Amino acid sequence: MSDQNPYEKLGVTEDASFDEIQEAKKRIMQQYRGDQKVLDTMEAAYDAIIMDRLRMRQEGKIKVPERIRFPERLSQAPPSFPQPPVNNSPAWLQRMLDTPTRGDLLWPAVSFLLLGGMTAFYRAPDNSLLPLTLALGFGCSIYFINRKERQFGRAVLLSLVGLLAGLGLGTLLGNPLDAQLDSISLETEKFTTLVTFVVFWLISSFLR
Repeated sequence: MSDQNPYEKLGVTEDASFDEIQEAKKRIMQQYRGDQKVLDTMEAAYDAIIMDRLRMRQEGKIKVPERIRFPERLSQAPPSFPQPPVNNSPAWLQRMLDTPTRGDLLWPAVSFLLLGGMTAFYRAPDNSLLPLTLALGFGCSIYFINRKERQFGRAVLLSLVGLLAGLGLGTLLGNPLDAQLDSISLETEKFTTLVTFVVFWLISSFLR
């Protein structure tokens, strides 16, 4: 064994990778665990190979693996957390808009659906029920908005804006659709009221 070069003593070739050299040393150390003389010989061979590799590196003949040159890169990078999306909308709009819970969506929807059903299916020759259902819808809108921020005046103002917007939008859409509404036996006034309920639901669910 004394005539062997360090590579032969470790059982690797001269072009073996660093990982192969490490694995060979580990294997021999385990195999001759009780033979200190052999272990000293293998340790000396390993040191000789490392010195030979260092010389070859200085001469530019080999490239040292990145994990040996820069061991600090092996340290685990800190976990990266996704950045929350930046809201670029104006501050006044952010104060008005709300992210509704399931209850904020469901209960107003049920209320306005019931009122819409009363409006659409109740038959009265003079549509005398419409002012009552509109008043109930207006009151529901105030209630659902007020329970979020406990600002009654703001709830009344938003509901009033919703009432005017719903009536205006319903009238604007109802006139061109008059023939289609007649075909399903739905008066323009009832259609306008239903549109107003939709507006009430939107502002009571998504505004505060």
